[in-house]
Amino acid sequence: MIEKVIHSVLKNRGLVLVALLGVIGLGVVEYRQLDVEAFPDISPIMVPVFAEADGMAPEEVEQLVAYPIETAMNGLPNVTLVKSTSAFGMAVVYVYFTDDTDIYFARQLVSERLTAALADLPDLREPPALGPISTGLGQIFLYYLELDEGADTGGLDKLTYLRDLNDWVVKRQLQTVQGVTDILSAGGHVLQYQIQIDPFLLHQYNLALEDVVTAVQANNRNVGGQYLQMNSEEHLVRGVGLLRDLDDIRGITLKTFKGTPVAIRDVATVEYGPELRRGLVMAGEGHEVVSGLVMKLFGANSSKVIEDLYKKVEQVQAGLPDGVRLVPYYEQADLVENATRTVKTALLQGMVLVLLVLFAFLGCFRAAMIVSLAMPFCALIAVIGMNHYGVSANLMSLGGIAIALGMLVDGSIVVTENIHRFLGLKHGTKADRCRLIYEATKEVGRPILFAILIVITVFIPILSLEAVEGKMFKPLAYTVMLALGGSIVFALVVAPVLASFLINEKPYKESAFLRAIKAGYRAALSAALRAKAVVFAAVVVLTVLAAVGLRSIGTEFIPVLNEGAISIDVSMAPSIALDEAEESVQRLTDEIMQMEGLGEVVAMIGRPEAGSHPHPVNFAMIHVVLGEDVRKAELLDELRDRLDDYPGLQVNFSQPIQHMFDEMLSGTRAQLAIKIYGEDLDQIRESAESMRAVLEDVDGLVDLSVEQSFGQPQVKVVLDREACAGYGIPGEAVLEQIETAVGGAVIDTLYKNTRRYGIHLRYAPEFRSTPDALAQLFIRSADGALVSLDQLATIESVDGPLQISRENNQRRWVVQGNIQGRALSKVLADIQSAVDEKVELPAGIFVEYGGQFEQQRSAMQRLRVIVPVVIASIFILLWIAYHCVRYAAMILLNVPLALIGGVFGLWVTGQYLSVPASIGFIALFGIAMQDAMVLVSDFNDLRREGQSVRDAVINGSLIRFRPVIMTTLTTLLGLLPLLVSHGAGAEVQRPLAAVVVFGLLTSTFLTLFVLPAVYEWVERRRSA
Repeated sequence: MIEKVIHSVLKNRGLVLVALLGVIGLGVVEYRQLDVEAFPDISPIMVPVFAEADGMAPEEVEQLVAYPIETAMNGLPNVTLVKSTSAFGMAVVYVYFTDDTDIYFARQLVSERLTAALADLPDLREPPALGPISTGLGQIFLYYLELDEGADTGGLDKLTYLRDLNDWVVKRQLQTVQGVTDILSAGGHVLQYQIQIDPFLLHQYNLALEDVVTAVQANNRNVGGQYLQMNSEEHLVRGVGLLRDLDDIRGITLKTFKGTPVAIRDVATVEYGPELRRGLVMAGEGHEVVSGLVMKLFGANSSKVIEDLYKKVEQVQAGLPDGVRLVPYYEQADLVENATRTVKTALLQGMVLVLLVLFAFLGCFRAAMIVSLAMPFCALIAVIGMNHYGVSANLMSLGGIAIALGMLVDGSIVVTENIHRFLGLKHGTKADRCRLIYEATKEVGRPILFAILIVITVFIPILSLEAVEGKMFKPLAYTVMLALGGSIVFALVVAPVLASFLINEKPYKESAFLRAIKAGYRAALSAALRAKAVVFAAVVVLTVLAAVGLRSIGTEFIPVLNEGAISIDVSMAPSIALDEAEESVQRLTDEIMQMEGLGEVVAMIGRPEAGSHPHPVNFAMIHVVLGEDVRKAELLDELRDRLDDYPGLQVNFSQPIQHMFDEMLSGTRAQLAIKIYGEDLDQIRESAESMRAVLEDVDGLVDLSVEQSFGQPQVKVVLDREACAGYGIPGEAVLEQIETAVGGAVIDTLYKNTRRYGIHLRYAPEFRSTPDALAQLFIRSADGALVSLDQLATIESVDGPLQISRENNQRRWVVQGNIQGRALSKVLADIQSAVDEKVELPAGIFVEYGGQFEQQRSAMQRLRVIVPVVIASIFILLWIAYHCVRYAAMILLNVPLALIGGVFGLWVTGQYLSVPASIGFIALFGIAMQDAMVLVSDFNDLRREGQSVRDAVINGSLIRFRPVIMTTLTTLLGLLPLLVSHGAGAEVQRPLAAVVVFGLLTSTFLTLFVLPAVYEWVERRRSA
């Protein structure tokens, strides 16, 4: 079959060249259309549900809102997990689906169940809503608005003016960009028209809050009166009664009292005011700003969306009022550019190094050029396949091409070197040129085909990886397989055709340098063949040492990527108010900005609007952009030292994308999460505190903290039902008084063209701001008398939960931390040992370990299956290639030989056994087969020509010495830039490159000596 293909190719050389040009043209077109991302999106398929429960404490939010929604979502098709967070005034329920679920189908399922669950929910200001159609990588662009001093604000305060401008101008225009699904506003003040009631005046006129609500709603509407026909024309009739401004609200008549109209102005003040807020944003030197968080649509191309966003930002900026500026402070475009630049630089450097090897060893410029063309050809084949399969150009997919770079030329090296040797040896004869090229290609075609197929085969099981590791490494496997498939085509189709046109028939002559190396190799090989026992013993000892070393090397999930920015999560005292939190964070940002090499520093306290995380006001996230020359590890150490001086703070260091993924995967913003489940919040909290105390001394565990989920002061008003009954007052009336008079309510909407503002009703501050003021709230009894609240209820101050988290139908508390300077597996072993020995859990309380450990365990369990499958697949292909078990077993000996170097590589470079390193071993096992297959094929060919076993082994090894060294060097040097790179994203590629580079060094060295010795030993015993 292979012979027929080679013969047909050489017979139709012109057609092959035309096809080659067609592939190049198509590849260039496809490359320009390729989606570009920073990393593969490893987000789970998740649908968030947000429910605003104004004024409710976490206990009521959990019981009345979160739990009914959570219960409704359990049992949906493909649902893997349901969890919720209940905080003051908000519930968020996260519904996770299997990765093969279509996101829009998942949202449809959740939406249908949510509609059915509405009957079980209390009356909310707005019904629960689904979150943006986005992912963990969806927050692609962050900006804030600045205002010059003295700029006109239309009578509003600065923060209200900027928030209004962002909500109704900037946000609306940016949302028109294709690929933007939502923009969340944060910071500033949301404008309201506020009616602040004086309860004594209200009672003086014998009015109730309901009277005010009814009057406002009745006086705030337009109506249609059909039309009038006048002089053959239709004139539409409009009744215009919508409220337009503060004076319109003030002038609404409530009733007539003793012949005098009583208006709202007579019982209340009506002014502009800010909506109750649960967060703010600070930038630069601590001045408060208004920010926008742009969310990318699920599946959209980040680079294209950001490019279009910048064009729109220029238009928006040009139309903003004088003195207002839109300042971007985070965008994924920088990360995309840095990550892809890392791989592209490694590709370019690798290509240069490979070219140098080709020129040095082939000694023929034209032959070297033929082989070097394999790299761009195979890369374009991979690009065509990436577009076809929907794989974006990112750190991992482009990294796959970089990893395969040296392998792409291996087959072409063997073919071209053999053609060059054949033509040189037959120089001066009348042999047909194409016939010689055919014979040279045929001689090595079969082993080349099977060698590359073996490498492709070892990557196929990687496609079975699931969850995070699957999404991360499948793009790499796809591009490696596509590029290697292209290398088969180039080696067996394109290279022979190009050689027929370009390689001259010159006498075959090796350089003096190569002859000297081969002479030394011949002597060393002869010595190895004479001392087989020593060689075999050395291999066994080294293999055992490698196996022991592998067990002693620590493990981790995936190395942390350097995103060029850090996120500092700060938890303050649960009882802290927003103003005090602002002052505390201001001190922290001042401290941070004293450090050198930092860019923009932006702090977000609490939560933005609905559709985001339900963070309480004691939580702050400080976003710090790093300069190009900043060493991240040293910076984090210095930051930890500086922030340790601030007592009462719990600090966690992460990165923008990393912490979003950590939170989506484990519900925390740290690498390691110890989840404590139960029903009794006090028992859970005490268990968490006990656990934190025993873990403080665990080596390698940093940023250790317990969720600040308890200690929120509450003023609890408990009804005295007997007292209420005695006064003839329904308990409902008392509760409504607390809800509306104290908590306030948006009772209607005021329209300003397309803008909408809430009309908010509440008692004036002096009547509701202290427990004593609450005690003097009056409720009208059945006989018309006013009864104070303290006669109808008990008012007490207690501490309650700040938020309540639930997972798997259980309440959950988290002890969290990060790993630094030590393997995750070793830190976790110490944690589990300390917990088992020193923490006694009450009945009904149990513990789970989550975060990266959970993902690592899942990945390693699957890899334990994949590695044996890979080795078995290699053996089957070897048996098919040679139809001989002993040759297949012989070549398979390269697996332990490769293992020796791979383990040594991890140890030398200080890497842990991670998922990338494991995939490096899988790739290494396939790559290491290539040279062995070519050697065994040559040994067999020479023996068929009549040579003895010893002569065949020595001569075959010498003949293939140059291509073996060349293929090894090209693969090594192709990977070397990734091994030494420190660019964005290089952290993930480095363990893989270390395993392959060092593994190939030992496997090649040992293959050149061990395989010949094994072959001779086996064949002589068989002959005997």
